Amino acid sequence: MEQKINKDETPSVLKAAWLIALVTIASKFMGFVRDMVVANFYGATMISDAYFYALQIPSLAIIILGGVGGPFHSATVAVFSKLIPDFDSKPDEVVNKLYNTFLTISFLFFGLCSILGFLFADKIMGLIISAGTPELVTLAAAHFKIMSPIILIGGIIGIYYGLLICHKQYILPNLSPMILSIVVVLIISIFHNDNKGTILALATTIGAVCQLIVQFPKIRQLGYRIKPNLDIKNNEYFKNISELLFPAILSSTIGQISIYIDMFFASTLKEGAWTSVVFANRIFQFPVGILVTAFLVPLFPIFSRLAGEKNYDSIKTYFNKGVGVLFFAAVPMIILILLLAKDGISLIFERGAFNENAVIMVSEALCYLSFSILPYVFRDSITRVYYAFNDSKTPFIIAMSSIALKAILNWLLILKLDMGIAGITLSTSFVTLFNATFLGLFIHKKIKLDYISLFKNFGKMIFAGLTTFIICWFICIEINNIPLPKYLFEIIKIILIMILTLGIYASLNLILKMDYAKDLLARIKK
Repeated sequence: MEQKINKDETPSVLKAAWLIALVTIASKFMGFVRDMVVANFYGATMISDAYFYALQIPSLAIIILGGVGGPFHSATVAVFSKLIPDFDSKPDEVVNKLYNTFLTISFLFFGLCSILGFLFADKIMGLIISAGTPELVTLAAAHFKIMSPIILIGGIIGIYYGLLICHKQYILPNLSPMILSIVVVLIISIFHNDNKGTILALATTIGAVCQLIVQFPKIRQLGYRIKPNLDIKNNEYFKNISELLFPAILSSTIGQISIYIDMFFASTLKEGAWTSVVFANRIFQFPVGILVTAFLVPLFPIFSRLAGEKNYDSIKTYFNKGVGVLFFAAVPMIILILLLAKDGISLIFERGAFNENAVIMVSEALCYLSFSILPYVFRDSITRVYYAFNDSKTPFIIAMSSIALKAILNWLLILKLDMGIAGITLSTSFVTLFNATFLGLFIHKKIKLDYISLFKNFGKMIFAGLTTFIICWFICIEINNIPLPKYLFEIIKIILIMILTLGIYASLNLILKMDYAKDLLARIKK
Protein backbone atom coordinates (compact mmCIF):
# COMPACT_ATOMS: atom_id res chain seq x y z
CA MET A 1 0.00 0.00 0.00
CA GLU A 2 2.84 2.37 0.93
CA GLN A 3 4.56 1.73 -2.37
CA LYS A 4 1.38 2.45 -4.24
CA ILE A 5 0.97 5.82 -2.51
CA ASN A 6 4.51 6.85 -3.45
CA LYS A 7 3.99 5.75 -7.03
CA ASP A 8 0.69 7.62 -7.37
CA GLU A 9 1.85 10.80 -5.69
CA THR A 10 5.15 11.34 -7.49
CA PRO A 11 3.62 12.42 -10.85
CA SER A 12 1.29 14.76 -8.96
CA VAL A 13 4.22 16.35 -7.13
CA LEU A 14 6.18 16.76 -10.36
CA LYS A 15 3.16 18.23 -12.15
CA ALA A 16 2.67 20.77 -9.35
CA ALA A 17 6.39 21.57 -9.36
CA TRP A 18 6.44 22.28 -13.10
CA LEU A 19 3.30 24.39 -12.75
CA ILE A 20 5.06 26.42 -10.04
CA ALA A 21 8.12 26.75 -12.28
CA LEU A 22 6.05 28.07 -15.22
CA VAL A 23 4.24 30.58 -13.03
CA THR A 24 7.60 31.66 -11.57
CA ILE A 25 8.86 32.28 -15.11
CA ALA A 26 5.86 34.54 -15.79
CA SER A 27 6.43 36.36 -12.50
CA LYS A 28 10.15 36.87 -13.18
CA PHE A 29 9.38 38.15 -16.66
CA MET A 30 7.02 40.77 -15.23
CA GLY A 31 9.69 41.73 -12.73
CA PHE A 32 12.10 42.14 -15.64
CA VAL A 33 9.62 44.44 -17.39
CA ARG A 34 9.32 46.47 -14.16
CA ASP A 35 13.12 46.87 -14.07
CA MET A 36 13.13 48.05 -17.69
CA VAL A 37 10.54 50.73 -16.91
CA VAL A 38 12.34 51.82 -13.73
CA ALA A 39 15.61 52.04 -15.69
CA ASN A 40 13.91 54.14 -18.36
CA PHE A 41 12.62 56.75 -15.92
CA TYR A 42 15.37 56.78 -13.29
CA GLY A 43 18.51 55.39 -14.97
CA ALA A 44 21.56 54.65 -12.81
CA THR A 45 21.50 57.83 -10.73
CA MET A 46 21.49 58.96 -7.12
CA ILE A 47 17.67 58.68 -7.11
CA SER A 48 17.75 55.02 -8.18
CA ASP A 49 20.63 54.35 -5.77
CA ALA A 50 18.60 55.81 -2.89
CA TYR A 51 15.55 53.75 -3.86
CA PHE A 52 17.42 50.45 -4.06
CA TYR A 53 19.27 51.14 -0.79
CA ALA A 54 15.94 51.87 0.93
CA LEU A 55 14.24 48.88 -0.68
CA GLN A 56 16.64 46.30 0.76
CA ILE A 57 15.00 45.94 4.21
CA PRO A 58 11.40 45.90 2.88
CA SER A 59 12.59 43.32 0.32
CA LEU A 60 13.96 41.20 3.16
CA ALA A 61 10.47 41.18 4.73
CA ILE A 62 8.32 40.58 1.66
CA ILE A 63 10.62 38.38 -0.47
CA ILE A 64 13.06 36.57 1.84
CA LEU A 65 10.95 36.18 5.02
CA GLY A 66 7.44 36.26 3.57
CA GLY A 67 8.01 34.91 0.07
CA VAL A 68 7.39 31.41 -1.25
CA GLY A 69 9.98 29.20 0.44
CA GLY A 70 10.62 31.81 3.13
CA PRO A 71 10.42 31.12 6.91
CA PHE A 72 6.77 32.19 7.35
CA HIS A 73 5.60 30.19 4.36
CA SER A 74 7.64 27.11 5.38
CA ALA A 75 6.57 27.20 9.07
CA THR A 76 2.91 27.58 8.09
CA VAL A 77 3.04 24.63 5.70
CA ALA A 78 4.96 22.44 8.16
CA VAL A 79 2.46 22.90 11.03
CA PHE A 80 -0.92 23.57 9.37
CA SER A 81 -0.62 20.74 6.83
CA LYS A 82 -0.59 18.26 9.73
CA LEU A 83 -3.77 19.78 11.22
CA ILE A 84 -5.81 19.81 8.01
CA PRO A 85 -7.19 16.29 7.34
CA ASP A 86 -7.47 16.83 3.57
CA PHE A 87 -7.05 19.64 1.08
CA ASP A 88 -10.79 20.26 0.69
CA SER A 89 -11.58 20.44 4.41
CA LYS A 90 -12.62 23.71 6.03
CA PRO A 91 -10.41 24.69 8.99
CA ASP A 92 -11.93 23.69 12.35
CA GLU A 93 -11.92 25.79 15.52
CA VAL A 94 -8.40 24.68 16.55
CA VAL A 95 -6.93 25.55 13.14
CA ASN A 96 -8.72 28.91 13.00
CA LYS A 97 -7.53 29.76 16.51
CA LEU A 98 -3.92 28.91 15.60
CA TYR A 99 -4.26 30.98 12.42
CA ASN A 100 -5.45 34.00 14.38
CA THR A 101 -2.76 33.63 17.06
CA PHE A 102 -0.03 33.43 14.42
CA LEU A 103 -1.55 36.32 12.46
CA THR A 104 -1.93 38.52 15.55
CA ILE A 105 1.61 37.94 16.83
CA SER A 106 3.05 38.51 13.34
CA PHE A 107 0.99 41.68 12.89
CA LEU A 108 2.17 43.12 16.21
CA PHE A 109 5.82 42.17 15.68
CA PHE A 110 6.11 43.42 12.10
CA GLY A 111 3.93 46.43 12.89
CA LEU A 112 6.43 47.41 15.58
CA CYS A 113 9.30 46.87 13.14
CA SER A 114 7.56 49.10 10.58
CA ILE A 115 7.05 51.88 13.13
CA LEU A 116 10.66 51.67 14.28
CA GLY A 117 11.80 51.68 10.64
CA PHE A 118 9.76 54.83 9.98
CA LEU A 119 10.95 56.63 13.13
CA PHE A 120 14.64 55.73 12.75
CA ALA A 121 14.89 55.76 8.95
CA ASP A 122 17.67 58.37 8.97
CA LYS A 123 19.82 56.38 11.40
CA ILE A 124 19.22 53.04 9.63
CA MET A 125 20.12 54.40 6.20
CA GLY A 126 23.03 56.33 7.70
CA LEU A 127 24.39 53.07 9.10
CA ILE A 128 23.91 51.02 5.93
CA ILE A 129 25.37 53.63 3.55
CA SER A 130 27.66 55.39 6.00
CA ALA A 131 30.19 56.08 3.24
CA GLY A 132 27.56 57.80 1.08
CA THR A 133 26.95 61.53 0.74
CA PRO A 134 24.54 63.25 3.17
CA GLU A 135 22.21 63.94 0.24
CA LEU A 136 22.09 60.24 -0.69
CA VAL A 137 21.44 59.19 2.92
CA THR A 138 18.64 61.77 3.30
CA LEU A 139 16.97 60.70 0.06
CA ALA A 140 17.25 56.98 0.93
CA ALA A 141 15.75 57.67 4.37
CA ALA A 142 12.79 59.47 2.75
CA HIS A 143 12.20 56.45 0.47
CA PHE A 144 12.52 54.05 3.41
CA LYS A 145 9.86 55.93 5.39
CA ILE A 146 7.44 55.58 2.49
CA MET A 147 8.19 51.85 2.09
CA SER A 148 8.31 50.96 5.82
CA PRO A 149 4.71 49.53 5.77
CA ILE A 150 6.01 46.76 3.48
CA ILE A 151 7.80 45.31 6.52
CA LEU A 152 4.39 44.73 8.15
CA ILE A 153 3.00 43.14 5.00
CA GLY A 154 5.84 40.62 4.57
CA GLY A 155 5.07 38.18 7.39
CA ILE A 156 1.31 38.22 6.74
CA ILE A 157 1.83 37.43 3.05
CA GLY A 158 4.04 34.50 4.10
CA ILE A 159 1.28 33.08 6.33
CA TYR A 160 -1.28 33.43 3.54
CA TYR A 161 1.06 31.77 1.04
CA GLY A 162 1.54 28.84 3.42
CA LEU A 163 -2.19 28.36 3.99
CA LEU A 164 -2.90 28.42 0.25
CA ILE A 165 -0.20 25.80 -0.38
CA CYS A 166 -1.71 23.62 2.40
CA HIS A 167 -4.95 23.62 0.41
CA LYS A 168 -3.17 22.89 -2.91
CA GLN A 169 -3.68 26.44 -4.22
CA TYR A 170 -0.35 26.70 -6.02
CA ILE A 171 -0.92 29.39 -8.64
CA LEU A 172 -1.98 32.38 -6.53
CA PRO A 173 1.04 32.44 -4.16
CA ASN A 174 3.50 32.21 -7.04
CA LEU A 175 1.61 34.58 -9.32
CA SER A 176 0.82 37.35 -6.81
CA PRO A 177 4.35 38.88 -6.85
CA MET A 178 3.45 39.96 -10.39
CA ILE A 179 0.86 42.29 -8.83
CA LEU A 180 3.58 44.43 -7.24
CA SER A 181 5.47 44.66 -10.55
CA ILE A 182 2.33 45.57 -12.52
CA VAL A 183 1.33 48.29 -10.02
CA VAL A 184 4.83 49.83 -10.08
CA VAL A 185 4.90 49.85 -13.89
CA LEU A 186 1.45 51.47 -14.16
CA ILE A 187 1.97 54.15 -11.50
CA ILE A 188 5.42 55.35 -12.56
CA SER A 189 4.34 55.29 -16.23
CA ILE A 190 1.41 57.60 -15.42
CA PHE A 191 3.15 59.82 -12.85
CA HIS A 192 6.66 59.83 -14.29
CA ASN A 193 7.53 63.44 -13.46
CA ASP A 194 9.31 62.31 -10.30
CA ASN A 195 12.61 64.04 -9.60
CA LYS A 196 13.04 62.60 -6.08
CA GLY A 197 11.85 59.00 -6.52
CA THR A 198 8.88 59.57 -4.19
CA ILE A 199 6.38 58.17 -6.70
CA LEU A 200 8.54 55.07 -7.22
CA ALA A 201 8.73 54.37 -3.47
CA LEU A 202 4.99 54.99 -3.06
CA ALA A 203 4.16 52.74 -6.03
CA THR A 204 6.21 49.93 -4.45
CA THR A 205 4.27 50.23 -1.19
CA ILE A 206 0.91 50.29 -2.99
CA GLY A 207 1.98 47.25 -5.02
CA ALA A 208 2.85 45.32 -1.85
CA VAL A 209 -0.56 46.21 -0.33
CA CYS A 210 -2.28 44.95 -3.50
CA GLN A 211 -0.19 41.77 -3.33
CA LEU A 212 -1.60 41.16 0.17
CA ILE A 213 -5.19 42.11 -0.67
CA VAL A 214 -5.38 39.72 -3.62
CA GLN A 215 -4.75 36.77 -1.25
CA PHE A 216 -7.51 37.60 1.21
CA PRO A 217 -10.68 36.55 -0.69
CA LYS A 218 -9.29 33.06 -1.30
CA ILE A 219 -8.21 32.71 2.35
CA ARG A 220 -11.74 33.65 3.45
CA GLN A 221 -13.27 31.27 0.89
CA LEU A 222 -11.20 28.43 2.38
CA GLY A 223 -12.88 29.11 5.73
CA TYR A 224 -10.36 31.19 7.68
CA ARG A 225 -11.87 33.99 9.78
CA ILE A 226 -10.04 36.83 11.52
CA LYS A 227 -10.56 36.86 15.30
CA PRO A 228 -7.39 38.31 16.86
CA ASN A 229 -6.07 36.58 19.98
CA LEU A 230 -2.81 36.31 21.94
CA ASP A 231 -3.29 32.83 23.37
CA ILE A 232 0.30 31.57 23.16
CA LYS A 233 0.84 30.11 26.66
CA ASN A 234 -0.91 26.78 26.31
CA ASN A 235 -0.85 26.58 22.53
CA GLU A 236 1.34 23.61 21.59
CA TYR A 237 0.95 24.19 17.87
CA PHE A 238 2.08 27.81 18.09
CA LYS A 239 5.11 26.57 20.00
CA ASN A 240 5.86 24.24 17.06
CA ILE A 241 5.62 27.20 14.67
CA SER A 242 7.95 29.26 16.85
CA GLU A 243 10.53 26.48 17.02
CA LEU A 244 10.60 26.33 13.22
CA LEU A 245 10.21 30.03 12.54
CA PHE A 246 12.77 31.89 14.63
CA PRO A 247 15.89 29.88 13.61
CA ALA A 248 14.78 30.19 9.98
CA ILE A 249 14.31 33.98 10.35
CA LEU A 250 17.76 34.23 11.89
CA SER A 251 19.27 32.19 9.07
CA SER A 252 17.54 34.26 6.36
CA THR A 253 18.45 37.56 8.00
CA ILE A 254 22.11 36.62 8.43
CA GLY A 255 22.15 35.59 4.78
CA GLN A 256 21.41 39.24 3.92
CA ILE A 257 24.52 40.53 5.70
CA SER A 258 26.59 40.00 2.56
CA ILE A 259 24.22 42.32 0.71
CA TYR A 260 24.58 45.01 3.38
CA ILE A 261 28.36 44.64 3.09
CA ASP A 262 28.03 45.22 -0.67
CA MET A 263 25.79 48.25 -0.02
CA PHE A 264 28.40 49.79 2.27
CA PHE A 265 31.22 49.38 -0.25
CA ALA A 266 29.02 50.51 -3.16
CA SER A 267 28.32 53.76 -1.30
CA THR A 268 32.05 54.56 -1.55
CA LEU A 269 31.87 54.42 -5.36
CA LYS A 270 30.47 56.77 -7.97
CA GLU A 271 26.81 57.65 -8.40
CA GLY A 272 24.76 54.79 -9.84
CA ALA A 273 27.08 52.07 -8.52
CA TRP A 274 24.51 50.31 -6.34
CA THR A 275 21.82 50.62 -9.03
CA SER A 276 24.22 48.96 -11.47
CA VAL A 277 24.84 46.06 -9.07
CA VAL A 278 21.09 45.64 -8.47
CA PHE A 279 20.28 45.63 -12.20
CA ALA A 280 23.14 43.20 -12.89
CA ASN A 281 21.72 40.86 -10.24
CA ARG A 282 18.20 41.18 -11.65
CA ILE A 283 19.40 40.39 -15.19
CA PHE A 284 21.48 37.51 -13.83
CA GLN A 285 18.50 36.08 -11.93
CA PHE A 286 16.19 36.17 -14.93
CA PRO A 287 17.74 33.27 -16.91
CA VAL A 288 19.60 31.61 -14.02
CA GLY A 289 16.62 31.77 -11.65
CA ILE A 290 14.36 30.23 -14.28
CA LEU A 291 16.94 27.52 -15.02
CA VAL A 292 17.40 26.61 -11.35
CA THR A 293 13.66 26.72 -10.59
CA ALA A 294 12.73 24.61 -13.60
CA PHE A 295 15.09 21.78 -12.65
CA LEU A 296 15.38 21.92 -8.86
CA VAL A 297 11.71 22.39 -7.95
CA PRO A 298 10.78 18.93 -9.32
CA LEU A 299 14.05 17.36 -8.09
CA PHE A 300 13.72 18.44 -4.44
CA PRO A 301 10.74 16.22 -3.55
CA ILE A 302 12.45 13.31 -5.32
CA PHE A 303 15.62 13.81 -3.26
CA SER A 304 13.53 13.95 -0.05
CA ARG A 305 11.59 10.80 -0.89
CA LEU A 306 14.71 8.85 -1.86
CA ALA A 307 16.53 9.98 1.29
CA GLY A 308 13.58 8.73 3.37
CA GLU A 309 13.77 5.39 1.56
CA LYS A 310 17.59 5.32 1.98
CA ASN A 311 17.85 4.85 -1.77
CA TYR A 312 21.23 6.58 -2.03
CA ASP A 313 22.19 5.22 -5.46
CA SER A 314 19.15 6.88 -7.01
CA ILE A 315 19.99 10.18 -5.27
CA LYS A 316 23.45 10.05 -6.87
CA THR A 317 21.90 9.37 -10.28
CA TYR A 318 19.33 12.15 -10.05
CA PHE A 319 21.89 14.60 -8.64
CA ASN A 320 24.37 13.98 -11.45
CA LYS A 321 21.65 14.23 -14.10
CA GLY A 322 20.21 17.42 -12.61
CA VAL A 323 23.55 19.18 -12.04
CA GLY A 324 24.86 17.92 -15.38
CA VAL A 325 21.94 19.48 -17.24
CA LEU A 326 22.37 22.73 -15.27
CA PHE A 327 26.10 22.86 -16.09
CA PHE A 328 25.37 22.06 -19.74
CA ALA A 329 22.94 24.99 -19.97
CA ALA A 330 25.06 27.35 -17.81
CA VAL A 331 28.23 27.26 -19.96
CA PRO A 332 26.69 28.87 -23.09
CA MET A 333 24.86 31.29 -20.79
CA ILE A 334 28.23 32.56 -19.50
CA ILE A 335 29.59 32.81 -23.05
CA LEU A 336 26.60 34.87 -24.22
CA ILE A 337 26.85 37.23 -21.24
CA LEU A 338 30.57 37.84 -21.82
CA LEU A 339 30.08 38.42 -25.56
CA LEU A 340 26.75 40.26 -25.60
CA ALA A 341 26.25 41.92 -22.20
CA LYS A 342 26.85 45.47 -23.43
CA ASP A 343 24.80 45.07 -26.62
CA GLY A 344 21.92 43.34 -24.84
CA ILE A 345 21.74 45.86 -21.98
CA SER A 346 21.96 48.75 -24.44
CA LEU A 347 19.15 47.31 -26.58
CA ILE A 348 16.82 46.64 -23.63
CA PHE A 349 17.61 49.45 -21.18
CA GLU A 350 19.35 52.35 -22.98
CA ARG A 351 16.58 54.89 -23.29
CA GLY A 352 15.28 57.78 -21.21
CA ALA A 353 17.45 58.37 -18.13
CA PHE A 354 19.40 55.13 -18.66
CA ASN A 355 22.38 56.42 -20.66
CA GLU A 356 25.51 54.85 -22.17
CA ASN A 357 27.45 55.28 -18.92
CA ALA A 358 24.78 53.26 -17.08
CA VAL A 359 25.01 50.56 -19.77
CA ILE A 360 28.78 50.27 -19.25
CA MET A 361 28.44 50.06 -15.44
CA VAL A 362 25.75 47.37 -15.52
CA SER A 363 27.58 45.41 -18.25
CA GLU A 364 30.79 45.40 -16.21
CA ALA A 365 28.98 44.23 -13.07
CA LEU A 366 27.10 41.52 -15.01
CA CYS A 367 30.19 40.10 -16.75
CA TYR A 368 32.04 39.55 -13.47
CA LEU A 369 28.88 38.16 -11.87
CA SER A 370 28.49 35.64 -14.72
CA PHE A 371 31.47 33.66 -13.37
CA SER A 372 29.27 32.69 -10.40
CA ILE A 373 26.71 30.83 -12.54
CA LEU A 374 28.43 27.43 -12.37
CA PRO A 375 29.09 27.42 -8.60
CA TYR A 376 25.64 28.98 -8.11
CA VAL A 377 23.76 26.10 -9.76
CA PHE A 378 25.95 23.52 -7.99
CA ARG A 379 25.44 25.23 -4.61
CA ASP A 380 21.66 25.39 -4.99
CA SER A 381 21.52 21.77 -6.18
CA ILE A 382 23.60 20.30 -3.37
CA THR A 383 21.78 22.41 -0.77
CA ARG A 384 18.61 20.49 -1.75
CA VAL A 385 20.43 17.25 -0.94
CA TYR A 386 21.30 18.59 2.52
CA TYR A 387 17.65 19.54 3.06
CA ALA A 388 16.54 16.10 1.90
CA PHE A 389 18.59 14.72 4.80
CA ASN A 390 16.97 17.29 7.14
CA ASP A 391 20.25 19.15 7.51
CA SER A 392 19.92 22.93 7.30
CA LYS A 393 22.68 23.49 9.87
CA THR A 394 25.65 22.77 7.57
CA PRO A 395 24.57 25.19 4.77
CA PHE A 396 23.89 27.81 7.46
CA ILE A 397 27.36 27.45 9.05
CA ILE A 398 29.09 27.63 5.66
CA ALA A 399 27.05 30.72 4.70
CA MET A 400 27.98 32.32 8.03
CA SER A 401 31.68 31.64 7.48
CA SER A 402 31.55 33.28 4.05
CA ILE A 403 30.49 36.67 5.47
CA ALA A 404 34.03 37.53 6.64
CA LEU A 405 35.37 36.39 3.26
CA LYS A 406 32.90 38.71 1.50
CA ALA A 407 34.03 41.72 3.54
CA ILE A 408 37.74 40.94 2.99
CA LEU A 409 37.31 40.43 -0.76
CA ASN A 410 35.32 43.66 -1.13
CA TRP A 411 38.01 45.56 0.79
CA LEU A 412 40.76 44.03 -1.36
CA LEU A 413 39.09 44.32 -4.76
CA ILE A 414 37.39 47.70 -4.30
CA LEU A 415 39.57 49.74 -1.96
CA LYS A 416 43.01 48.23 -2.64
CA LEU A 417 42.86 47.06 -6.27
CA ASP A 418 40.44 49.85 -7.27
CA MET A 419 38.19 47.53 -9.34
CA GLY A 420 35.10 49.57 -8.52
CA ILE A 421 31.72 48.03 -9.35
CA ALA A 422 33.40 44.95 -10.84
CA GLY A 423 34.96 44.26 -7.43
CA ILE A 424 31.53 43.86 -5.83
CA THR A 425 30.25 41.25 -8.29
CA LEU A 426 33.61 39.48 -8.63
CA SER A 427 33.74 39.03 -4.84
CA THR A 428 30.22 37.57 -5.06
CA SER A 429 31.48 35.04 -7.61
CA PHE A 430 34.38 34.04 -5.33
CA VAL A 431 32.07 33.70 -2.30
CA THR A 432 29.62 31.57 -4.31
CA LEU A 433 32.52 29.32 -5.34
CA PHE A 434 33.61 29.10 -1.68
CA ASN A 435 30.10 28.05 -0.58
CA ALA A 436 29.73 25.51 -3.38
CA THR A 437 33.16 23.97 -2.69
CA PHE A 438 32.63 23.43 1.03
CA LEU A 439 29.05 22.21 0.59
CA GLY A 440 30.40 19.70 -1.91
CA LEU A 441 33.15 18.57 0.47
CA PHE A 442 31.01 18.17 3.59
CA ILE A 443 28.15 16.28 1.91
CA HIS A 444 30.20 13.06 2.25
CA LYS A 445 29.03 12.90 5.88
CA LYS A 446 25.53 12.24 4.49
CA ILE A 447 26.20 10.55 1.18
CA LYS A 448 29.18 9.91 -1.11
CA LEU A 449 28.25 11.47 -4.43
CA ASP A 450 29.78 10.37 -7.73
CA TYR A 451 31.86 13.46 -8.53
CA ILE A 452 34.25 11.68 -10.91
CA SER A 453 31.71 11.09 -13.69
CA LEU A 454 30.06 14.48 -13.07
CA PHE A 455 33.26 16.51 -13.40
CA LYS A 456 34.58 14.35 -16.23
CA ASN A 457 31.57 15.46 -18.27
CA PHE A 458 32.00 18.99 -16.93
CA GLY A 459 35.58 19.05 -18.28
CA LYS A 460 34.26 18.25 -21.76
CA MET A 461 31.69 21.06 -21.45
CA ILE A 462 34.41 23.54 -20.45
CA PHE A 463 36.56 22.51 -23.43
CA ALA A 464 33.58 22.94 -25.78
CA GLY A 465 32.71 26.24 -24.08
CA LEU A 466 36.21 27.74 -24.34
CA THR A 467 36.48 26.73 -27.99
CA THR A 468 33.07 28.24 -28.70
CA PHE A 469 33.97 31.47 -26.88
CA ILE A 470 37.23 31.94 -28.84
CA ILE A 471 35.54 31.34 -32.21
CA CYS A 472 32.60 33.64 -31.43
CA TRP A 473 34.89 36.32 -29.96
CA PHE A 474 36.75 36.62 -33.28
CA ILE A 475 33.41 36.70 -35.11
CA CYS A 476 32.26 39.53 -32.83
CA ILE A 477 35.36 41.55 -33.74
CA GLU A 478 34.46 41.24 -37.43
CA ILE A 479 30.78 42.05 -36.84
CA ASN A 480 31.71 45.20 -34.91
CA ASN A 481 33.20 46.64 -38.12
CA ILE A 482 29.87 46.46 -39.99
CA PRO A 483 28.36 49.98 -40.37
CA LEU A 484 24.70 49.73 -39.34
CA PRO A 485 22.27 51.86 -37.30
CA LYS A 486 22.81 51.23 -33.55
CA TYR A 487 19.67 49.26 -32.64
CA LEU A 488 19.60 47.30 -35.91
CA PHE A 489 23.28 46.41 -35.40
CA GLU A 490 22.61 45.21 -31.82
CA ILE A 491 19.63 43.06 -32.88
CA ILE A 492 21.54 41.42 -35.74
CA LYS A 493 24.64 40.86 -33.61
CA ILE A 494 22.69 39.35 -30.70
CA ILE A 495 20.67 36.98 -32.90
CA LEU A 496 23.70 35.89 -34.96
CA ILE A 497 26.00 35.31 -31.98
CA MET A 498 23.30 33.45 -30.07
CA ILE A 499 22.71 31.08 -33.01
CA LEU A 500 26.45 30.55 -33.57
CA THR A 501 27.21 30.05 -29.87
CA LEU A 502 24.47 27.51 -29.33
CA GLY A 503 25.18 25.76 -32.64
CA ILE A 504 28.96 25.49 -32.15
CA TYR A 505 28.66 24.53 -28.47
CA ALA A 506 26.05 21.83 -29.14
CA SER A 507 28.02 20.47 -32.13
CA LEU A 508 31.23 20.21 -30.12
CA ASN A 509 29.41 18.40 -27.34
CA LEU A 510 27.94 15.97 -29.86
CA ILE A 511 31.46 15.31 -31.20
CA LEU A 512 32.59 14.70 -27.60
CA LYS A 513 29.66 12.25 -27.26
CA MET A 514 27.98 14.12 -24.41
CA ASP A 515 24.67 12.53 -23.39
CA TYR A 516 23.09 15.93 -22.65
CA ALA A 517 23.70 17.08 -26.23
CA LYS A 518 22.33 13.78 -27.60
CA ASP A 519 19.18 14.12 -25.47
CA LEU A 520 18.74 17.72 -26.62
CA LEU A 521 19.08 16.73 -30.27
CA ALA A 522 16.59 13.87 -29.81
CA ARG A 523 14.05 16.24 -28.19
CA ILE A 524 14.46 18.80 -31.00
CA LYS A 525 13.90 16.06 -33.62
CA LYS A 526 10.87 14.78 -31.72
